[in-house]
Amino acid sequence: MVVDDQAVVRAGFAAIVDAEPDLTVVAEAADGASAVSLAEAAAPDLVLMDIRMPGMDGLTATRLITAQRPRPRVLVLTTFDLDAYVYEALRAGASGFLLKDALPEDLLSAIRVVATGEAILAPTVTRRLISTFAQHTPQPLPPTGPLSALTPREHEVLLHIASGLTNAEIAATLGVTTGTVKTHVNALLTKLGLRDRVQATILAYESGLIRPGGTP
Repeated sequence: MVVDDQAVVRAGFAAIVDAEPDLTVVAEAADGASAVSLAEAAAPDLVLMDIRMPGMDGLTATRLITAQRPRPRVLVLTTFDLDAYVYEALRAGASGFLLKDALPEDLLSAIRVVATGEAILAPTVTRRLISTFAQHTPQPLPPTGPLSALTPREHEVLLHIASGLTNAEIAATLGVTTGTVKTHVNALLTKLGLRDRVQATILAYESGLIRPGGTP
């Protein structure tokens, strides 16, 4: 589903997506309220979500849509690469974001990545946004909290995720296979009760494991 208050922009994104043999636009919405209703009716696998819209904005719509069952995944589209609303959208349940001027191939790649359950965290701009808008006063989790359930290796993988490394980069850094890294990632997400790498990164910043700038 494509959500944007500008009809020309919405049509452009829809045309790019519909031109792909494995992708189909099942609904379009011009504001957050319509997006919430249409998402429930059309049950899209993924929502391309604009943030700044009249009436209900994309932030509120993202929070409501990601609470639906089955839960669609949300990829936020923004004009600004440092927009506080985008960080809040990630906290609300979005699985990543792209700038609206992204190349069509980058947009399609992001859609496919997010649709498979991954999150878009690799671009430097995403790491910069998260580190900029993460709480300036970290709230350390208690020693007996969820983080204490992680093994030393899982804790290490969490730090690498929050630093913006891909699974392949983590594997190269640790000298293990990508499959092993995926196993560690799935295990730590389950133990921490997190949905994806975006939530893991936010937790790392907000608990003080990573300082703004990506430094452990």
